[in-house]
Amino acid sequence: MIEIKNIQKTFQGKTVLSDISATFEQGKTNMIIGASGTGKSVLLKTIVGLFEPDAGSVFYDGRDFHQSNRKEQKIIRSEIGMLFQGSALFDSLTVADNVRFPLNVHSKMSESEKDDRVNTCLKRVGLEQAANKMPSEISGGMQKRVGIARAIVMKSQYLFCDEPNSGLDPQTAWMIDQLIHEITDEFNLTTVIVSHDMNSVMEIGEYIMFMYQGLKIWEGNKDTILDAEPKELRDFLFSNKLVRTFKGMQ
Repeated sequence: MIEIKNIQKTFQGKTVLSDISATFEQGKTNMIIGASGTGKSVLLKTIVGLFEPDAGSVFYDGRDFHQSNRKEQKIIRSEIGMLFQGSALFDSLTVADNVRFPLNVHSKMSESEKDDRVNTCLKRVGLEQAANKMPSEISGGMQKRVGIARAIVMKSQYLFCDEPNSGLDPQTAWMIDQLIHEITDEFNLTTVIVSHDMNSVMEIGEYIMFMYQGLKIWEGNKDTILDAEPKELRDFLFSNKLVRTFKGMQ
């Protein structure tokens, strides 16, 4: 579980995050949504420690990240897996070596143990046959699956996904959503997803936080979001064709 309490962040006198609090539960797909420029990515970077909050706290299973010493922060970071918007694979490394990279940096496994772990993760995302290919030789959806395998290779407890469906066609995006949801449930991860993709929200949004101009305006889940009252959220939702279709089917 990850708890954020009263997070505030200002850049050059402009408040980007204002008194944000939320609880992201273990074993659930937790989503942070909102239009571009609402502070979603800044919040994500603050949670994972790339930004220091001006005020507030981030707790990983009770451990206050920003008040921890470097050794304790390193331990927490080793428990975090990241799926980046552009997959962020190393072009010069094979698929297998991309997945192996965190093990080389952070683990003391033997080479055979690394091989076994890499093969296990690639098999879990259905890419064991692509182990020796280069990123340029596989599709965008496959690259996202490699990114997921790399994110879980260290047996992460916390999985962060930044716009995981960016640049994907609808069918591939749906497959990535389902894979993230399955892995979250299977490994009992605390998963936090930043997205503006309403397909994802309606498919896997077990907890949803809506942000508007640096504020948390609403929280709920995919079953309650269509009846949410805040005008800002309704404007965001019903500018989306998919949500208008869902509402018409009720």
